[in-house]
Amino acid sequence: MRPTIFFSLLAFLCSCTNAGQQSSNEPEPPPLQAEPPLKTEHAAVLRLDSLYQSYGVEGCFALYNLKTDSLSLYNPARCEQGFLPASSYKIPNSLIALETGVMQSPEDTIFWDGKENWNPDWNRDNTFAEAFRVSCVPCYQQIARKIGVQRMREWATRSGYGQLDIKDDNIDTFWLEGDSRVTPLQQVSFLVRLYREQLPFQKEHQRTVKQIMLLEDTPAYKLYGKTGWAQPNGRNIGWFVGFFEKGDEAYVFVNNVENEQGPEGQNKLFQRCRREIVEKILKTGGN
Repeated sequence: MRPTIFFSLLAFLCSCTNAGQQSSNEPEPPPLQAEPPLKTEHAAVLRLDSLYQSYGVEGCFALYNLKTDSLSLYNPARCEQGFLPASSYKIPNSLIALETGVMQSPEDTIFWDGKENWNPDWNRDNTFAEAFRVSCVPCYQQIARKIGVQRMREWATRSGYGQLDIKDDNIDTFWLEGDSRVTPLQQVSFLVRLYREQLPFQKEHQRTVKQIMLLEDTPAYKLYGKTGWAQPNGRNIGWFVGFFEKGDEAYVFVNNVENEQGPEGQNKLFQRCRREIVEKILKTGGN
């Protein structure tokens, strides 16, 4: 889907009731920058019930205007709840891989281990950038094991990304299953600081990760993002998070969706809706 995007977004949606030199892991990184203002009580309210219902999901949506430092939310209460990050964690995981030297550049090769996976894109060698774009779970499991528990915990904590349960026995699965949690608003905060290159990682690494997040680059707009999908306790938990740029405007968006897991092969609508919902929101803005 290639939406023609108009961005008087808040005028339409807000039935406003008020409303990035390689380093080792030795040097101390710069301190965390101030968190962006994410108070739900000050957020504009988005009316998106019918859109989410049309896909048979419950969920929430957050939009942060980087120019005006303003926040708009659909389902604010859910935006404060924690969920497994799933493959949206490939964003911080990529930053940590670069910062620790596990990965040197987007062109580095991650070699296939020879184990057959359901996704054919995972059954081959991938560059670091390709592994991100095809969401190669086995590739990022290799990366996580090389980073190790201590460094993964340290950098996840420094970057203020959720509450992650990282242990020796789950270093390659903690973002997919178990007790790790991140809220949609924590995702927004992390992404705002990534966009502004204010995370405790070298700016070069933050720029690299933003570049591998680029999904669409058109004369009218740029769309950056990462999906995620976990299936705890018979439920589908999905994400599509990222940035949108049009002209001199820039936004961070976070979409979180959930429904009951269907039989194998019958979750395609759920798989699509993570990104489609965001694209529809952007497309219909101003109309």
